[in-house]
Amino acid sequence: MQVYLVGGAVRDPLLGLPPGDRDFVVVGSTPQAMLDAGYKPVGRDFPVFLHPETGEEYALARTERKSGRGYRGFVVDADPSVTLEDDLQRRDFTINAIAREVRDDGTCGDIVDPLHGVADLEQRVLRHVGPAFIEDPLRVLRAARFMARLAPLGFNLAPETLALMRQMSAMGELADLTPERVWQELRRAVASAKPSAFLRTLHDAGALAVVLPEVDALYGVPQRAEYHPEIDTGVHVEMVCDMAAQLAPADDVIGFAALTHDLGKACTPAHVLPKHIGHEQAGLMPLRDVCDRLKVPTAHRQLAMAVCREHLNVHRFDELRATTVHDLIQRCDGFRNPGRIAQLALACEADKRGRLGLEDAPYPPREGLLRAFDAARSVRADLLPHEGLQGPKVGEALRRARIDAIAQATGKKP
Repeated sequence: MQVYLVGGAVRDPLLGLPPGDRDFVVVGSTPQAMLDAGYKPVGRDFPVFLHPETGEEYALARTERKSGRGYRGFVVDADPSVTLEDDLQRRDFTINAIAREVRDDGTCGDIVDPLHGVADLEQRVLRHVGPAFIEDPLRVLRAARFMARLAPLGFNLAPETLALMRQMSAMGELADLTPERVWQELRRAVASAKPSAFLRTLHDAGALAVVLPEVDALYGVPQRAEYHPEIDTGVHVEMVCDMAAQLAPADDVIGFAALTHDLGKACTPAHVLPKHIGHEQAGLMPLRDVCDRLKVPTAHRQLAMAVCREHLNVHRFDELRATTVHDLIQRCDGFRNPGRIAQLALACEADKRGRLGLEDAPYPPREGLLRAFDAARSVRADLLPHEGLQGPKVGEALRRARIDAIAQATGKKP
């Protein structure tokens, strides 16, 4: 048998990036031979094993044949006669179809690159391997997510790959993707260096309307130029997501809030445009729809709802009274979940700076809100005078004390 290193552990060092987890392909072996050598089976749909000492994944070389709709509709063949080239041919992109021989002493030998992935790395092109790409709808999302990661390095999507993705979207196969798989790709995309590339790729491929119709509906919706020089709401959301990635790298909770903060603008009646009166409240229903459909985790949902509902209030922090600031913090459950206020402030900064020409603008409301919150949080209920106070009156006394603390820290009127 012969072992090869494959995937990101080969690709990323060629891009000058640190390698991630190592994955291996084993050619010329059988499941029984792997078991006899002490490997532990973990694959459900195809033979994958864990190394008895390192715990790294070793998969038998295999081919796949389409047998039904969706990304699970495949018949797998892991016969010992399957070659490395056969295995690489089934992969999604040429840059992921590069292998390196692993010698008996564990060192890596020559690169094996039958599909010219190294050339595509050098030319900064994300290109599908072959016509079998069309058989797996998940690859449309993977292409977009790879663009979110690789676009900062100068990568572009091959035109023929985009054309194939458009064909897949038109065929309706993306409807077979499970909510869990869509969410898995989405959360990784919003935590990438350039989430806008994920959105733009899916939008250009006609796929965003299938997997995230609430976001796709924002493209082409105009905004007031004096507040949004970029005009198009879809472009604004792209910019906000990129700014969130800059302010909070790899944070998918803030990234999801940035993505969904303006969903209400797609609900604005045409005769009101380009104004968006009450879009914060209007956005809560489509946001719930997204969260319910994709089974979004609670932490992501709660922050996204807070940002959608409150972002304009945070923007006008200087105009708010101390009472209003206190109630905003309480609505966001900030006293029980202190980290949420910092997340809220940061997502709102991303919204304000995610606009054409405002990328480097200061955002005083973030510092102001955090200062107010720190002051309110410093008030301890157990140190308040409780003489004659019972039940709800204790809570009201705590509220008044927190409001006074906010007023003193910010100079606001109660």
